[in-house]
Amino acid sequence: MIVIDAFSWIFNNSGTFFNAFNRHLLMCVLSLGIAFVIAVPLGFAVARAPRAAFTVVNIAGALRSIPSLAILSAAMPFLGIGLLPSVVALIVLAVPPLLLSTIIGIREIDASVIDAADGMGMSAGQMLWEIELPLAVPSILSGVRTSAIQVIGGAALASFIGGGGLGDFINAGIAIMNMPRLLVGAVPIALLAIFAELAFGALERVFTQRR
Repeated sequence: MIVIDAFSWIFNNSGTFFNAFNRHLLMCVLSLGIAFVIAVPLGFAVARAPRAAFTVVNIAGALRSIPSLAILSAAMPFLGIGLLPSVVALIVLAVPPLLLSTIIGIREIDASVIDAADGMGMSAGQMLWEIELPLAVPSILSGVRTSAIQVIGGAALASFIGGGGLGDFINAGIAIMNMPRLLVGAVPIALLAIFAELAFGALERVFTQRR
């Protein structure tokens, strides 16, 4: 069977497989972490400014419409090949969902809550850390979940620009018409995406209940 052959290949080439798996995880973690640091503070900064939010939301929406492979290909002429252009391209993929979910999370906070906090004499910093951020966490986690799934899938295409990762097995499988080799890359990517969906979905539900 094809699946058994794929597992046999992994068993016999465990070093090669785990090097690619770790590379895939590295690309995903780096890009998602940097995107989080960029998108969440920016979302908080513009959420209460209608014109700025309108501009940012439209730019983010435009970026979301660009195919993953096009973003990766566009990074190559400027940054070459390898890990750096792959991570930069994946950051571009990850930022829009995070940014939009952060803005939505802030805007969904009841204005009366902010007014009450202001009436109690809370500073802007106190309101941010004690009210706005905790209430916006479920929405932010929703954006993290969406971004994580997009990044995990997009990282498979990083193989086209020398990023490595599990996408190498998919490309090799297609090139030599070896279906077990293709599954060596495709199945772990699918499992990673499912894990991200379940893990961040569970966190989102936990924080929603606490909210």
